[in-house]
Amino acid sequence: MTAVEMVPAPAAGASGTAELVTAAKLRPAQAQGVFRAVLDALARPGAVTRFPSDVPGAVPPTLLPVLALADLGTGVRVLEEDGSRCWSDVVSVATDAPAVALEKARLAAAVRPVAAEELLRLPRGTADAPEDGAVLCLPVTALEGGPSVWRLSGPGVPGERDVAPQGVPDGFVAARAEAVAGFPAGADLLLATPDGRVMGLPRSTTITIVADAVTGTATGAMAEEED
Repeated sequence: MTAVEMVPAPAAGASGTAELVTAAKLRPAQAQGVFRAVLDALARPGAVTRFPSDVPGAVPPTLLPVLALADLGTGVRVLEEDGSRCWSDVVSVATDAPAVALEKARLAAAVRPVAAEELLRLPRGTADAPEDGAVLCLPVTALEGGPSVWRLSGPGVPGERDVAPQGVPDGFVAARAEAVAGFPAGADLLLATPDGRVMGLPRSTTITIVADAVTGTATGAMAEEED
């Protein structure tokens, strides 16, 4: 797994935080652009789309869905380094959305590498209320060239689509499969790169690890399918 670069915390001091809050308050056109990118990413799993290019560079791309979609009635969670609330405070002030534990968040974003077990803590809603499942945007190094190939299938995928993101946590595919096992309950995921490209993995998508991206060697998952 290629390591995901840490997103620097906001500069200390009221003036530095104030500048970031200003940057994080998206203009209506920017928020609409982020919303369209999120919808497109989740409607076309595995396809690459992009967040608006005019969003201030000081704002980590993974925060954009929260900044665009959160409101007073939306519980949000920002996953950052232990002991830090810098980006959490910026998001809270910029959106007025309440900060909650990960287990209660409707919208979540990570500005640090995510552990696979954290995917299991996301709200999944229920069969009767699948809309209560969370959306998490997590950082990756790139959306191609990763150490293994995933084969995606399901609604929004024309047949099958192969992807190979870099920088996902170890155990990601297995943890994500558990998090969506109760479909239509489950969590929806977005993978975002530092340059603002984004890929959606909605709960309706099936992921199978099919090959090593470097050698092309088939995995046991592919062998089982062929049997």
